[in-house]
Amino acid sequence: MYTTPMFELFESVAETEKTAAIHKIIDSASPRRDFFLLVILSVSMASFGVLIDSAVILIGSMLIAPILYPLLSLSLGLTTVDEKLVTRSLFTLVKASAFAIAASAIIGILFSAGDVTQYGVIGDLAHGGPSLIYAVIAGISGFAAAFALVKPHLSDMLPGVAISVSLVPPLAIVGVALASLDFAVAINAFLLYLVNVVGVVLCAMFVFVMLKLSAKQEVVTTAVQKDEEEVAAEHTK
Repeated sequence: MYTTPMFELFESVAETEKTAAIHKIIDSASPRRDFFLLVILSVSMASFGVLIDSAVILIGSMLIAPILYPLLSLSLGLTTVDEKLVTRSLFTLVKASAFAIAASAIIGILFSAGDVTQYGVIGDLAHGGPSLIYAVIAGISGFAAAFALVKPHLSDMLPGVAISVSLVPPLAIVGVALASLDFAVAINAFLLYLVNVVGVVLCAMFVFVMLKLSAKQEVVTTAVQKDEEEVAAEHTK
């Protein structure tokens, strides 16, 4: 049976690579203390990048941000119809987003001055919400991240994927804008964040469906159970 080169890419993925990717996603999206610490550090860095209008600092903040993984975990949970993984992924994502906004708001209160629209990145959002282009970019990033995770020789490219999808800067802008009571900018930034979340999740789901990860329900269940035991043990220390 003839298959197109695109389908051959998915069919060439070994079962061991799929299993390893599942464990990697679940472990990286685990709601551990160090995960949330990295989220707070990355969004704090992004907040300062916004305030001094530095693209270099914004890129650096995206490199250390782990927030892409809960989205992949959510996509995996939806693909395998694993209610526990979906619930856990949403919990991690919501908690991480709340911590991120709170951290950026504190930095905004302490360091921002006057009208927040004077800052370049924020000024752009002040004149309109996210467009379809942002959703397309997020979708491409979600596709690339999901596929790179199942191909070990591509995993080194994940930092580049993390930079390409705009997750951390919008959260930083939400907090900084809220600190200055600029609700219009905060809403636009949060909408941009949601657009990126949806784009990543949907396209990652497409990749996982093409990889037939729905047949890996038992692997997912076992991996989630193991990770929950490790998190519980960490919290009892």
